[in-house]
Amino acid sequence: MTNTNSSTNQQRNVENAGKAKNPLQSVLDCFEFTAKNGTEYKLYCRAKGDMDAKTLKWAFKLAERNVGPFYKALQMGWQPKVKQNDLNKKWARYLVATDKSGQPVAYTMFRFDMDYGHSVLYCYEMQIEADHQRQGLGKFIMNALEQCARHWHMDKVVLTVLKNNDNALAFFKTIGFSLDETSPDILEKAEYEILSKNLI
Repeated sequence: MTNTNSSTNQQRNVENAGKAKNPLQSVLDCFEFTAKNGTEYKLYCRAKGDMDAKTLKWAFKLAERNVGPFYKALQMGWQPKVKQNDLNKKWARYLVATDKSGQPVAYTMFRFDMDYGHSVLYCYEMQIEADHQRQGLGKFIMNALEQCARHWHMDKVVLTVLKNNDNALAFFKTIGFSLDETSPDILEKAEYEILSKNLI
């Protein structure tokens, strides 16, 4: 009986988070971040339906530049239509960082979901323009997602990383992510790993 109640509560938490227009509103004290080099950023969180087409196009191009080469080196290859389709899902939420001139320089795309019986915040993408990397912005964005997941009582934050993307794997492990129990085992010969950070 307890498991049923727990599952019902988790489902309710996912639904409540999904209904929030801006799930980060009561989580982040300040939608601003100052990088190690003094660069100042402003952030905003929007549902896919409230995103403008120009920013969505930029998000796809940034993903293509950043992870396209890693996909191309794998058997699965780079599939632009699949990636574009993913970025345009109705349920997608975006947290976008802009520079002083208002230009977007980083984003994460995420959703709240039930995953193998757990309520999760699933991070589908986290991309940063090359000249804005290694300044703490990625860590700030991932921390914002973690705080958001805690606020809405999710069990964990989950994400997928390509096995050949060493820098991404190292980054996520540095900030506390580890191999999730749902990650494909060696026999499955998958080209990606599922990482997670438990919050309970």
